[in-house]
Amino acid sequence: MKEEYEAIVVGAGHAGCEAALALARKGHKTLLTTISLDAVAFLACNPSIGGSAKGQLVSEVDALGGEMGIIADKTTLQIRMLNRGRGPAVQSLRAQTDKTQYHTEMKKVVESTPNLFLKQAEVVDIKQKGENIFVKTAVGDIFVAKVVVFATGVYLDSRIIIGSYTEKVGPNGFKNAKKLSSSLRKLGFELQRFKTGTPARVNKRSIDFSQLEVQPGDDDIQSFSFMTDKKAKNSANCYLTYTNPTTHEIIKANLDKAPAISGEIKGVGPRYCPSIEIKIVRFADKDRHQLFLEPEAASTSEIYLQGFSTSMPADIQKEMIHSVKGLENAEIMRDAYAIEYDCINPIQLKPSLESKICEGMFFAGQINGTSGYEEAAAQGIIAGINAALKLEGKDPLILSRSDAYIGVLIDDIVTKGTSEPYRMMTSRAEYRLSLRQDNADLRLTEIGRKVGLVDDKRWKRFLAKKRSLELAKQKILEKMKIDKKIKEFFEKNGENVPKNSISYKEMLKRSNIDAFKINKEFGIFQGLNNDVLNELNLITKFEGYLKQQEEIIEKMKKMEREIIPEDFDYQKQKGLKIETIQKLSQVRPLNLGQASRVSGVSPADIAVLSVLIKKFKEKKGEK
Repeated sequence: MKEEYEAIVVGAGHAGCEAALALARKGHKTLLTTISLDAVAFLACNPSIGGSAKGQLVSEVDALGGEMGIIADKTTLQIRMLNRGRGPAVQSLRAQTDKTQYHTEMKKVVESTPNLFLKQAEVVDIKQKGENIFVKTAVGDIFVAKVVVFATGVYLDSRIIIGSYTEKVGPNGFKNAKKLSSSLRKLGFELQRFKTGTPARVNKRSIDFSQLEVQPGDDDIQSFSFMTDKKAKNSANCYLTYTNPTTHEIIKANLDKAPAISGEIKGVGPRYCPSIEIKIVRFADKDRHQLFLEPEAASTSEIYLQGFSTSMPADIQKEMIHSVKGLENAEIMRDAYAIEYDCINPIQLKPSLESKICEGMFFAGQINGTSGYEEAAAQGIIAGINAALKLEGKDPLILSRSDAYIGVLIDDIVTKGTSEPYRMMTSRAEYRLSLRQDNADLRLTEIGRKVGLVDDKRWKRFLAKKRSLELAKQKILEKMKIDKKIKEFFEKNGENVPKNSISYKEMLKRSNIDAFKINKEFGIFQGLNNDVLNELNLITKFEGYLKQQEEIIEKMKKMEREIIPEDFDYQKQKGLKIETIQKLSQVRPLNLGQASRVSGVSPADIAVLSVLIKKFKEKKGEK
């Protein structure tokens, strides 16, 4: 049987769902395949959405017209703002989500979206003939499309490892994709072998919570989605405990049984989220490590032990867990395991996430060597948008590093590649003060509207917020003479009283005064909601820093406007080092800015390259 679609998305995890929804919402007949319908948008590891830098990604996906933030808000058990005591540049939302409900809600959206067809099928072979891509399934069905998005997660030739036990399955025991890796190799893709892991789950009834530190949620903080009206309620607590010297001794005494140490695991694991046995070896000076106990769902007693990822044998896992305060009698419901899987080298991709090897093939999520649900969703929506734009004969959407964390993520992996599962962090974003979670809609909603994903309801809300913010900016320019009321206001807030007149803007720049206090005292922002006032606070208090960052961004954009012609042959250029020629030939950067970020390419190389590009264009009669 052969069926034709405009687009096919292989894999229905977080990347696949966003890609398929973007394609279908833009009016393209799209097939979304998944190895198991029970695995659609499944939270296979941590039952949470967001986190440091990841919260920004979720709100950016939302601002572009994606779904993750909406579903996360609907299914939140607890929500917190991380780094609340630090500056706004590093503050990120993190929510404990109901993993059962999250899967159910996302599956409902996928099933009810016009132009989108969901099918349980294992894709085993890919062939390209002319403009068409042929996708073959294990049962012999053949589907044809002009574009295909690969979003296979950690399922490619995957195996789980628990001590000496291994099994060729995907996460949570789901069936894996056994044959697709070899098909990709035949097409010319270079594959890498990575690994990740997940901790044990224990029964809530067996935990002594009286010995643990309570980690409550935060009230009155923003949601992930700018379309969420009803703020999420904190209906569950998380808890904190620690490993101890006894735990560490148990691990040290059994390192010979640890696959991560013995060499049984060949895949490269995430440096920033290592297993507990790796932590004990790497940080031998520490006598304890944090463990967070997090609920999996309202409908289950399973508790996730964050920070206790391991691939130790099951009996050793039990001994390790029982050595921890509060977990002395813990009943293990699911053993921890490591999982190895294939992924591609992302240097084989263009910044649009289209393959350089096979036209019309796009890649998103963990198949690109990244880790995390949020990183996957971010790539998914961009791959879906660009696959749709390709069908429409339009230029791709490429977000720059100054536009979004999504731009940083994609630029990093396609320009530098990755030798381990890539995780987004605030430190990777050089313009993070401009790329805050609170202003994701102001940065990206217009872009989402332009590419056709932002609907009228979201657009109307965005324009209303923009108008309110402009009104507030005008309001704070008003000046007032110092009277008794103002004098008392300054004294009450521990600020020196100004001698002459003062504007509300100058008031706002004082450390102990904010827009909420001004509004309460003087009532000048009546009718404006808290999101607008919060935005006003930040852009006013950090005005000087933001201006400096804008100047740096403009210099970077100037380099990115210097486009490198597609037919520019690095091999024929004199003046560049052999190593530089090899690296630039491999990456094929779009512009001088991207070329400057290729590993091993120096500022001196860029200066030479700039001259060579100008000469090349002059010779061809181009500007």
